[in-house]
Amino acid sequence: MSKVDVLLGLQWGDEGKGKVVDFLAPKYDIVARFQGGPNAGHTLEFDGKKHVLHQIPSGIFHPDILNIIGNGVVIDPIVFEREIRDLEPFGVDATKTLVLSNKAQLILPTHKLIDKALELSKGEEKIGSTLRGIGPTYQDKIGRHGLRIGDIIEKDFDAKYQKLKEQHLSLLSSLELDDNFDEQEGEFFKSLELMRKFRIESTEYLINNSLKAGKKILAEGAQGTLLDIDFGSYPFVTSSNTTTAGACTGLGIAPNQINEVFGIFKAYCTRVGSGPFPTELFNEEGEELRRLGNEFGATTGRPRRCGWLDIPALNYSCMLNGVTQLFMMKADVLSGIEPVKVCDSYNSSGGVTSEFPYAYNDSYSPNLNEMHGWKLDGIPEYEGLPDNLHAFVDSIERSVNVPITLISLGPDRKETVLKK
Repeated sequence: MSKVDVLLGLQWGDEGKGKVVDFLAPKYDIVARFQGGPNAGHTLEFDGKKHVLHQIPSGIFHPDILNIIGNGVVIDPIVFEREIRDLEPFGVDATKTLVLSNKAQLILPTHKLIDKALELSKGEEKIGSTLRGIGPTYQDKIGRHGLRIGDIIEKDFDAKYQKLKEQHLSLLSSLELDDNFDEQEGEFFKSLELMRKFRIESTEYLINNSLKAGKKILAEGAQGTLLDIDFGSYPFVTSSNTTTAGACTGLGIAPNQINEVFGIFKAYCTRVGSGPFPTELFNEEGEELRRLGNEFGATTGRPRRCGWLDIPALNYSCMLNGVTQLFMMKADVLSGIEPVKVCDSYNSSGGVTSEFPYAYNDSYSPNLNEMHGWKLDGIPEYEGLPDNLHAFVDSIERSVNVPITLISLGPDRKETVLKK
């Protein structure tokens, strides 16, 4: 019987999960997405073209791989149809290689209105929501009155939809938001017709039966560990469990079925939206990182906040996820920067600490170590990388006690170095 490998982000999202899933996908029979929704943006680049996926697993460009949207995902049918249409010019017939969990929650047009109204009501305390309706959809799921993909093939779907819609409209009237959503509602029902053409089933059976048959499965996460609803920088977090535990509940697999846990991190840190960011750079260094790394959200286009690598945060994420291998992304962005800095601890009112704080505030400040930078020339084997980059890798490995086995030196599949 096979086991599931999990690939997830260890920072605040945007670590480069899409590229790595696409790179690793040929080793697997199935790629399964286990949480999040269209607030994710997984960027893949190959053959001179850039692709951004929001809900569809990143194995979709490999015709021999089955892709699964698991029960832990919330899915917007309108965005789903756009993604499917965008794949068609590249010869991808997703109806043959994509399966939808009947237990995944549906994002309704009114969910997005509620998201907007709630964010506006927070004023200066807004959390930086993508306004994609993610939070309100997960709220309905936990409140036990949401709609699931399986409902769209039931005879009473229209009645269920109208009932939930009326609840939402009542809430929206109290929030004093009266945006017209007739056009979006029309798109929603049109998109459901496309969704009904796909396999909709209890994917927990499909996954577990595939494991019994010896199939190799890669579970793909969205966002990042520091945005986890329980362990992230609450309330500036997403609405799902972005950790390895979320792969179990988001796909219907037992904890003892987890094998490797691949943790992805950038050689520096970025964050989109509001919330604490211990190593954030507010000066020209931050602007330079943003420019060199093209740090703008794949989903929203928003400029990302940039800062140095945070080792206490990375250690925290490795602990929560049981990471067995680290993949370091965007080492090329730091090429030519001198010096490179790394946070190894924080100063706090209680003294120096290496624990990721419950609430990072003005009583904390990062302790930064300086390291010599490096300059890259081409994509060599690991042994051919600059000595200073080797030293940077070795330092991280010693700090977190997890090996770095993959280093990304650019967005293309080919710009990847494996460390044996």
